[in-house]
Amino acid sequence: MRVRELWVVLETLHDVTYFAPQAKAAHEAAGLRGFWRGYVGTRAAPLGAAGLGVVTAVFYGFAPSFLARSVPSIWEVVTPAEALAARSAGAVAALREHVREVPARVLPVLRRIVAAAGWAGRPLGAANAALPWPENPLAALWQAATTLREHRGDGHVAVLAAEGVDGLEAHALRDAADGSRSVVAPNRDWTDEEWNAARDRLAARGLIDGRGLTDRGARLREHIERRTDELAAVPYSVVGEDELAAVDGWLRPIARKLVPVPVPHPNPVGAPTP
Repeated sequence: MRVRELWVVLETLHDVTYFAPQAKAAHEAAGLRGFWRGYVGTRAAPLGAAGLGVVTAVFYGFAPSFLARSVPSIWEVVTPAEALAARSAGAVAALREHVREVPARVLPVLRRIVAAAGWAGRPLGAANAALPWPENPLAALWQAATTLREHRGDGHVAVLAAEGVDGLEAHALRDAADGSRSVVAPNRDWTDEEWNAARDRLAARGLIDGRGLTDRGARLREHIERRTDELAAVPYSVVGEDELAAVDGWLRPIARKLVPVPVPHPNPVGAPTP
């Protein structure tokens, strides 16, 4: 599915805001010192000065006690507008290392997809879509990638919630498939006790056992990913396959240059390599 393939590329471009040293420097210059204050502040900023309950709900997979270290106190350090400016400046500085110019054909396609998206029930995507389009082409490219990334992520959360899989259980289900606990757990701050309790809940539903995913668990994961992709694909229907292929053909080599530096793999985000 080309839409899923393009998501992987857009996700990689978005991820420079977490891992690139230029992004970290821009966040710290705005007062967001430390990786996680930068992450929480810049990712939540499109929502305004959101409180802990809202941020926990939309981030989904993070321990509430972990997010409470940043929210709402972070808004006493930086305003949402300042955080947004910092994340854009950092992303542009990071991408400038790999992109000389954005071809004229790319941004109009991405903007048409964003304009066609439905935002009901997609809070992070909607908040990003409501931001003004930057005049800087690199900033606009990153903003489009981020908006579509969060659109898909909101849909993924909705599917997980509909299937009765909470944020920690989603991580534990993934770990049963790929052994990612050592990468994810330290970066989402769930305790061993909480993680093991989530495993117990999944085992009680017949989704995992001592060997990993059960057949039932594998089918559920496949359903979640397939349904997420289906929901994410809807706005892409407004552009032609040749247009998607052209955008993908230009973006993919850039995304591949970003891996594994500055965007490491594997990483807690969990997206495949482009």
